[in-house]
Amino acid sequence: MNTQNTPVHIKLWHRDFWLMSVASLLLTMSMYILLPVMPHWLMEEKQFSAVEAGRSMGVFGLGLYVFGTLCSWLVQRYRRNVVCMWAIIAVIANIAVLWYVQAVRTDLLDFTMMMVHRFVLGATFGLAQMVLSSTLIIDTCESFQRTEANHSASWFARFALSLGPLAGLIVYALYGFDGVLWGAIGCALVALLLVKIVKFPFRTPEEGVKVVSLDRFFLIHGFVLFVNLLMVSTVIGMLLSLTFEPLFYALMMGGFLLALLAQRFVFRDAELKSEIITGLFLLVAALLVLLVAPASPVSPVLIGLSAGIIGSRFLLFFIKLSRHCQRGTSQSTYFLGWETGLALGLFLGYAFFYQQSQQILYTALAITGAALLLYHFFTHRWFLEHKNR
Repeated sequence: MNTQNTPVHIKLWHRDFWLMSVASLLLTMSMYILLPVMPHWLMEEKQFSAVEAGRSMGVFGLGLYVFGTLCSWLVQRYRRNVVCMWAIIAVIANIAVLWYVQAVRTDLLDFTMMMVHRFVLGATFGLAQMVLSSTLIIDTCESFQRTEANHSASWFARFALSLGPLAGLIVYALYGFDGVLWGAIGCALVALLLVKIVKFPFRTPEEGVKVVSLDRFFLIHGFVLFVNLLMVSTVIGMLLSLTFEPLFYALMMGGFLLALLAQRFVFRDAELKSEIITGLFLLVAALLVLLVAPASPVSPVLIGLSAGIIGSRFLLFFIKLSRHCQRGTSQSTYFLGWETGLALGLFLGYAFFYQQSQQILYTALAITGAALLLYHFFTHRWFLEHKNR
């Protein structure tokens, strides 16, 4: 029977690993804190149409790919932690420019400006997070702990999916959109400080590194996994386009914690296929609960539980699929699949289904069903035939 269990090494959780994991959480929160409030701010205060708000959120996903082909060359040509820090500084500067424009130069804030802002924000965040997750985090641990390190650190970024929107809604209610922007800047600043604190040894650049390459960017032979993950994260993104109270995201965090426990105890020695199949059925159940009882506290818990189970297992599949020296590439591919899906889901939710919650949920059910069928009948078998670890 194909089973897989990720061991726990207490020695992994040392100071530097904690700092890098928390930096990943805060950097991701600096993006997610904007998700539940920015589209409504654009439509209600800046008179953007729902389609324009949707495009503004969706173009973020395109920006993620801008620096990807340069990632390997950048971390070889310059110190990898320096590349990450400059990318985070660019994230901070971009958010600060938006604050300045909307607070002082409101005449400059139009659809074109927002599209450029979100595209550049996606590009700078994408570079920072790809370097952080594919290079810096694994540089803080021993080689035999790297799979566990990738798996564990990814949970911190995953927690941001609930903590970011939760913080965004609370801050928006108390301090308005200015407060949300300053909250995003604050999260990114602390992430920058944490990366700065960790000392990374100098590494001699490799010879013959190409300026443009797919190394540390995209795992071509993982495209099937990428598409299946993209479908799931698109559903999550569509759900984020619905209007929820802060309690929804707090309960979603509870679902993430249940997913952690389930991985450790329920799926510890379970058949490999069972985890994602179970997660997809849980996601279907969450969508059905939202259809019949939108105010039920069960749905956000199920969403967090399913997203946690599915996301962490897909990450391990990408790692197992990668060949020698492609671990960083597998991390970036997983990151791109997850974030692209969220951006696509937000675009669809606002541009095509704004204030049509039932249509969003029916479409999400159809996509989830398709993802389930694709995984059950093709992706899993394909993975077993092509995995390298």
